[in-house]
Amino acid sequence: MKKIYRRLSVAYHRFQISKSPQLNLVWGFFLYTLIGWLMLSIPVFHNTDISILDNLFTATSAVSTTGLVTAGMSEYNLAGQIIVAGLIQLGGIGYMTLTTYFLLFTTRKMTAWHQKIIGAEFTMPNTIKVKDFIRSAIAFTLIMEVLGAICFYIAFTQSGMAAGQAVWYSIFHSISAFCTAGFGLFEDSFVTYQDNALMNGIISVLAIAGSLGFIVITDVWYRLTGRSKKISFTTKIVVYGFALLLILGTALVYLTEPLVQETSNPAMSAFFQAMTAMTTVGFNTISTGALTLPMLLFVTFLMYIGASPSGTAGGMKITTLTAILAIIKSRLTGNKKITFLSRRIPFERLYVATSTFILYTSLIFFFTFLLSFSEEASLDYILFEVASALGTVGLSAGLTSELSTVGKLMFILIMFIGRVGVLTFGFALLERKGEEQEEQYSEGDIAV
Repeated sequence: MKKIYRRLSVAYHRFQISKSPQLNLVWGFFLYTLIGWLMLSIPVFHNTDISILDNLFTATSAVSTTGLVTAGMSEYNLAGQIIVAGLIQLGGIGYMTLTTYFLLFTTRKMTAWHQKIIGAEFTMPNTIKVKDFIRSAIAFTLIMEVLGAICFYIAFTQSGMAAGQAVWYSIFHSISAFCTAGFGLFEDSFVTYQDNALMNGIISVLAIAGSLGFIVITDVWYRLTGRSKKISFTTKIVVYGFALLLILGTALVYLTEPLVQETSNPAMSAFFQAMTAMTTVGFNTISTGALTLPMLLFVTFLMYIGASPSGTAGGMKITTLTAILAIIKSRLTGNKKITFLSRRIPFERLYVATSTFILYTSLIFFFTFLLSFSEEASLDYILFEVASALGTVGLSAGLTSELSTVGKLMFILIMFIGRVGVLTFGFALLERKGEEQEEQYSEGDIAV
């Protein structure tokens, strides 16, 4: 038996080495999803009968940290919910992060292969070392989730929940909030706790901490320990951009959404709605399906942008938006150099940003178009749900629970692409075999 295991292990390792980092990521998240699906399909983990497709939907949603579900968490028993929480944790910290951390912990060595995959999974500035990034990611995740669980326990017990139940609810929601997964053990998300300032605060702190990303945390750690004398350009863009969008988003929701004004604390409800869309945490304290059309479209925009790269949030990312805005500004002002905050952005980063923007936007349009054939719903609801799935947000206007079989399969694919990243998925799909040779092309002009 040991010989068979070793042979399989060696064969699998050779398979991994032979593939590109992008294909390794796709394959790794696929294996996570497959294993989670098989485990959740075991009837002993169910409270009611759950179809195979719904179990696959739940497993994909958990690994992608999305939070959209076709079978509620109440349909799984405690053991099933623990499996879901484990999948969320794996999906939140990334495919290779945990493996590489144990490798560093035991041998203090990281192979070039590990570094390539980590580099493909997490976009990092050259000021941050991979080893430091991995250590800070694991440590920060553990610290935040433990503190979050303690705070949740206090909030739940204060609200009247039994101590035994509060323990599991606290652990589950702490993991879900920090990993911006949006999975909840309540049927109405956190609508019941709409007026609970402590509960709103705990979720907001955990979601913002996770969505700002491990780059920001590592960068701040460098600054505090004296390893760096200044904050990196990436961190500045992320923090400034996130703060600006969150403030403007809160103000717009507060001023224009009637549903928010009907709550006892409109300012808190407005902040939470903007925060949950931007961080892609997916929890809600007001009914998302009851939002007015302008607000539904604005929340779609916030989900589309997302938060920081190399964090637990989804979306196109603030840095991508910043690069696109810098390009537009450069063209309008006639400046050949593309700059932001008086810093020139490297062309290779601009290529990645424009590619991400075009591909991400195209996928939203493409899947919205396809779902308009298979689902009986208005265009705004379909667009909202697609943006939520691709951005791994988890907010739902009510369409997900009514999806057809074809719709469920498409959403499974959308969530998976959203987790691995649109560019990573594209690179893996179009991976070239053999050695690349530089081809010679004659120049052709094009009118733009």
